[in-house]
Amino acid sequence: MLQVDRLTVHYGRIRAVRDLSLRVRPGELVGLLGPNGAGKSSTLAAIAGSVAPASGRVLLDGEPVTGAPAERMVRRGVTLVPEGRRIFATLTVAENLALGAAARRDRSEVRADVERQLDRFPALRRYYRSHAGTLSGGEQQQLAVARALLARPRLLLLDEPSLGLAPMLVDVIFDTIEQLRAEGLTILLVEQNASRAVAVADRCYVLRSGTLVAEAARGQLQPDQLGAIYLGDRELL
Repeated sequence: MLQVDRLTVHYGRIRAVRDLSLRVRPGELVGLLGPNGAGKSSTLAAIAGSVAPASGRVLLDGEPVTGAPAERMVRRGVTLVPEGRRIFATLTVAENLALGAAARRDRSEVRADVERQLDRFPALRRYYRSHAGTLSGGEQQQLAVARALLARPRLLLLDEPSLGLAPMLVDVIFDTIEQLRAEGLTILLVEQNASRAVAVADRCYVLRSGTLVAEAARGQLQPDQLGAIYLGDRELL
């Protein structure tokens, strides 16, 4: 489904991603791991169309989409749940969800999809008419995921979905991720909780300083190996 070839992303003179190549097959849950500043979020942003890469290619279903704007990528079935949630605090939960479906033309089916997300995340039903800024951090993360799902993505990009959440809410988020994978959704997951990501992902890529340093299928990479890989004491390719 997704093919990234020798992707490079610059911010001025800073090279955040360097010649990165990766693949995500239909139905896979793929983890993208690494220490802070490794280039993980920049990779997702370049795939989603939020950042234009300096070089390299992004292909979706074999067709080049490199540098396509975010709205086009959403229409092609690629949706990003950004780090920090970025919900609209002054809008209601209902209004935030409506924005997730803004690019859709099948308006008659949107309401049914909203109901499905409210069933998935009961807290959103309770606070449906409340301002999103009044929700807890975990509830805001659920809103961000539900909003993305209302675009009916084929490929969901998740950027640090458990960041800053209490352990119980981390469990809720990872239960949701596994449920979505079971439903057949293809997922590329950036996650600072490496042990949880390794446990759920079919495959993982590990970045360090914008460069791919490890790639492993489930069972080949253990959480206790990651510290050494992050620090450059070990390579696994």
